[in-house]
Amino acid sequence: MSKISAAAVKDIIVEIQKDREAKPRKFVETIELQIGLKNYDPQRDKRFSGTIKLPNIARPRMTVCILGDAFHCDQAKGAGMEFQSVDDLKKLNKNKKLIKKLAKKYDAFLASEALIKQIPRLLGPGLHKVGKFPTPVSHSDSLTDKANEIRATIKFQLKKVLCLGVAVGHVEMTEDELIANIMLSVNFLVSLLKKHWQNIKSLYLKSSMGKPHRLF
Repeated sequence: MSKISAAAVKDIIVEIQKDREAKPRKFVETIELQIGLKNYDPQRDKRFSGTIKLPNIARPRMTVCILGDAFHCDQAKGAGMEFQSVDDLKKLNKNKKLIKKLAKKYDAFLASEALIKQIPRLLGPGLHKVGKFPTPVSHSDSLTDKANEIRATIKFQLKKVLCLGVAVGHVEMTEDELIANIMLSVNFLVSLLKKHWQNIKSLYLKSSMGKPHRLF
């Protein structure tokens, strides 16, 4: 049973859009769901982690790089996507600084299935350490669809503090798209919690430059 309604979410979206019209920005602001938890001890309780694909792309400008075999490099070139071949990765020569630079340049990575097992050998634990280990793609997958799937996927992960934030959309999405993303995000988060709604202290929605609006 959800304790928030689509109507309440809609009201906040209207407020966020009003703020945006009053102070237009030169970039597309992200809308973030900010969560405060209670009755949770990150030291003792099991830390939850879960990913969910939202119905609408939350982060369209997220940069995805393909670590590809010859087939995927050609496909990426045709689709105008950034890619690195096995030879490019070998040139990094396991240099930690260069691998760190690569990891920093992109938000996420895709890798050909045939390459996945070679990634640790080629790059060491660099990508894994920063939580950007590549998602496998097969030759029958569309690279564009797979990249968009990553852009629509969000992750809830409890670390050492009782607050977390995730991007659930952006200000150029329609009301219905935002409501669908936000409702699904909240209900999925609640399903990950041990005591469900009893673990939620507060929920806020805010745009990158706007003020936070309390949802719960």
